[in-house]
Amino acid sequence: MTENILLYFSDTGRGHRSATEAVEEALQLVATKEYNGLELNLIAEPVAEKSNALNRYFVALYNYLLGRHQYLMKYYYALLHVLKPNESEFGYRLAREYLCRQLIEQKPGVVVSMHPMTNHYVQRAMKEVGLAGDVKLVVVITDPNKNLWKGWACPAADLIIAPNELVKECLLNWGVPESKIKVSGMPVSPDFLVPPTTERAQFLSHLGLSAELPTLCINSGWAGGGNMLAAYKALSNIEEKFQVIFLCGQNRDLYEKAKELAAESNVPTAVLPFHDNMPDLMNAVDAMVTKAGGLTSYECIAKRLPMIIDVITPPMPQEAGTVEILVETGLARRLHSPEELSKLVRGLKHDPKRFEKPLPTKYCLDQTNAIFDIARMILENSVHINKDDQKQDTSRSGQAQD
Repeated sequence: MTENILLYFSDTGRGHRSATEAVEEALQLVATKEYNGLELNLIAEPVAEKSNALNRYFVALYNYLLGRHQYLMKYYYALLHVLKPNESEFGYRLAREYLCRQLIEQKPGVVVSMHPMTNHYVQRAMKEVGLAGDVKLVVVITDPNKNLWKGWACPAADLIIAPNELVKECLLNWGVPESKIKVSGMPVSPDFLVPPTTERAQFLSHLGLSAELPTLCINSGWAGGGNMLAAYKALSNIEEKFQVIFLCGQNRDLYEKAKELAAESNVPTAVLPFHDNMPDLMNAVDAMVTKAGGLTSYECIAKRLPMIIDVITPPMPQEAGTVEILVETGLARRLHSPEELSKLVRGLKHDPKRFEKPLPTKYCLDQTNAIFDIARMILENSVHINKDDQKQDTSRSGQAQD
């Protein structure tokens, strides 16, 4: 038996695609471990930008502002909450033909929305082609705080998986029935929950760095935005011995400028556009300077990696609440100015026992393996799966990652 599962997202930043890939991986693991003979055909589509030219424009604008003019993101956020394009009749008409064709051709057993701007359109299209009622729409939220996009609240969805009680409370206030909400945690990839494939010393040596020095990662994110270049420059006067991995994302200009600065700096530095093995990188470094992106923050939490959050430019509203959560629970500190970074990294040390430290239970921060429960809920809502085929293990929690 093969089950078709549709996963719809959008490439506004990298987080939604990362969350989708995490769900895909966990679905395959859970299907293999807990269901007899179940094969999955996972179809992941960035439907917002594929559906029409106007949506492609909004996605491109979001990524441009994120990488080049982050201070304007709050206006973009406010504009979309006023216009509500995800509920627009005109917007649906533009996306209707594409969505209906997709749903008819793919014959899904369950549809999963991983983006706040896709929920309402997808649900309407499912109803129009006669799938609603039989095929379930499951929404997986990746904004872990009370400033989440209102588009996540889709009362017509069959199930909405929330990362914590803060988000659940918002959904209730926005009209989502409590019976449709399940609290689980954030969809962190299983790759962040297992031992590294490359040990720290080997990983750093491959980048030309020393295993003997504490290591700071400066992460500019997928779009290569923020104030990371100025923060890196401010490290040049620090006397303590440490080293840096500088990730520049998709911003080629930032990459070239960072390489020039690194060549002149007395701080050993590896400058990279990105790294294709972030779990091993997070295992090898001792702190990360980053913005409070939902997925990146929770990947750091899974790796017990201390964070320094860039708030030099006020964070986007949907990330500002995450900053509050991380700082309140002692998992991060704020970076208010580039010059402050040298103070925050003073005394940075490598702590090989950090992985043994317990995580705060508040806000479901300790639920690092929530991705497997999310996968189970998706499979349990798939119309074609025979639940009698499920293995009758008395305890399933965590077994998929063993």
